[in-house]
Amino acid sequence: MAVPGRARGPHRVPVKAMATLDLFSPAKINLFLRVTRKRPDGFHDLASVFQAVSFGDTLGFDPLPASATSDTLTVSGDPELEALPTDDSNLVIKALNVFRERTGSQTRYAVHLTKRIPTGAGLGGGSGNAATALWAANELSGRPAGTDALVDWAADVGSDVPFFLSTGTAMVTGRGENVEAMPSLPPAAMLLVKPPEGVPTPEIFKRFSLENASDADPEALRREIERGVYVDGTTVNDLEAPAFAYLPKLGDLKARLAEAGRQEGLGYTSVFMSGSGATIVCLGADGVPELVRQDPELFRTPATFLNRPDDAWYADPNET
Repeated sequence: MAVPGRARGPHRVPVKAMATLDLFSPAKINLFLRVTRKRPDGFHDLASVFQAVSFGDTLGFDPLPASATSDTLTVSGDPELEALPTDDSNLVIKALNVFRERTGSQTRYAVHLTKRIPTGAGLGGGSGNAATALWAANELSGRPAGTDALVDWAADVGSDVPFFLSTGTAMVTGRGENVEAMPSLPPAAMLLVKPPEGVPTPEIFKRFSLENASDADPEALRREIERGVYVDGTTVNDLEAPAFAYLPKLGDLKARLAEAGRQEGLGYTSVFMSGSGATIVCLGADGVPELVRQDPELFRTPATFLNRPDDAWYADPNET
């Protein structure tokens, strides 16, 4: 429900008089994820097609009086997520600090985050929140920066943050800072399923070995994805093996979902893990298999691909 007196996305008009702003903060999935090399700095280079989806969080931004010396961040939603840090270690606050450093703005904000995206899910929740904060601060400041500048600044906030400032579909390389916009893809419904446990990304990379990675050419995978070929051969994820080694029940969940999709005729074209886990994406349909219905501990939500216009933020699917 829209909050009276608050502006909601999408936003296409000058906003110098805008006092407050509420924005949808989408999750993302990785339609494929190749790990291509280990860098001299110890990190890994990736090649992946990222896609924003219609499931996500909501952030509200209220500029504070000029006397304020810090931002405030409150969190509501899933009780288990309300314990998120709300200090400078949170990417939302970090993004606002970067915006002020780059623009000279002195404005501080009261931010309220309605959290729906689970943590440790491979859905980019924190990164998407940070990108949303950059966009909101720019809007509320009268747009002193263009999108290209925001993308550059986003790389200083976190690896996946620049993607969310694309229009929702992009080829992402490096550590996530290189974002090449792609046209919107042929639409697809999906079911997202996650066990209660999260998967810490550093632990997954500790277990990753290039020798066990796919040899699929990322550009060839991209071309198939652009054609709407969403099948197991194109939705490869090199981080599945180490994630399943870390959390065996996750690999079992993927296998059970794929089998249930076949047996129950649910129409999934591919079942795969997003990012470094722990969300399993059942792509092609959003029907819920019986095994998920019977397990109240499993997080589940339907979703679809989501894109935004060049000049507007992502519209909240719950508002249309």
